[in-house]
Amino acid sequence: MINNVLVTGGAGYIGSQLVRILLDEGYHVSVIDNLKFGGEALMALTAHPRFTFHKGDLRVSADVERAVAGVDAICHLAAIVGDPACRLYPEEATEVNCTASEQLFETAERMGVQRFVFASTCSNYGKMDDASAYVVEESALAPVSHYAETKVAFENYLMRRRASPVVFTILRFATVYGISPRIRFDLTANEFTRDVTVGKELTIFGEQFWRPYCHVYDLANAMALTLKSDKNLVQHEVFNVGSTAENYTKKMLVGEIGQVVPTLKVQYIHKDEDPRDYRVNCDKISQKLGFAITRTLPEGIREVHRLVRSGLITDSYSARYRNI
Repeated sequence: MINNVLVTGGAGYIGSQLVRILLDEGYHVSVIDNLKFGGEALMALTAHPRFTFHKGDLRVSADVERAVAGVDAICHLAAIVGDPACRLYPEEATEVNCTASEQLFETAERMGVQRFVFASTCSNYGKMDDASAYVVEESALAPVSHYAETKVAFENYLMRRRASPVVFTILRFATVYGISPRIRFDLTANEFTRDVTVGKELTIFGEQFWRPYCHVYDLANAMALTLKSDKNLVQHEVFNVGSTAENYTKKMLVGEIGQVVPTLKVQYIHKDEDPRDYRVNCDKISQKLGFAITRTLPEGIREVHRLVRSGLITDSYSARYRNI
């Protein structure tokens, strides 16, 4: 029985959304976060009777043990996230995404945690061998960034722990977009929509390359669904998270933004090579766990457009809305 859930990185873009979903579903939820990007996303929850916050660093064993004590499950989101941040802080990325993640899992084993859900990434696929095909969970991984390399390394670590009593599941997230309690504008769909909304011209490199997209709410919901699913359906499993129908090239993405802002200006700079180019099949999580997205990329574009136009954010280019 899962009652107490720890969300690592719970003050972040996806984590702050996940915490709210779990509280709505009746769990006792605790968060460990070093608040590198602030704690505003969780302030409204501090009076909730089933919410606990631990300010801490996953690299500090005492912080981890304090947070893990008494929990039944861990949703592991804390990481140095994205290619730019991992290029800027490569040593910290390795420490957090690999070494500290391994220590977190071993602490979970020692302290009797039942479930462990890991947020990985579809960036692990790198570049498709067949441009006309879709990658699936069994496709070869070809990370081309330090970020993806750290995610693959921890996936491999988990797969070597199959004898563990902890039921672990790997979720490879599609490219995220949309509004959450901790909004980010340094993500492709959010950034392009923001720029066009304020009247900037877009410069697009490699307009023909593919990415899968998924709303931040749906990625968080997939983690919650994994916790609720029968352990025989999720034990040692890997799931691509998103919708097979939600794969877009950059040019297609810009086309959808143009439906909302017809006056957009865009300059395409053609590139024949892109280290990342992948269309992802997400049917497995739909068929096995019954997962379905609740929002599409065009809906997310309209959502971000409305937020930027509303005036609620006075400076959408502020450092507080990006990860570097």
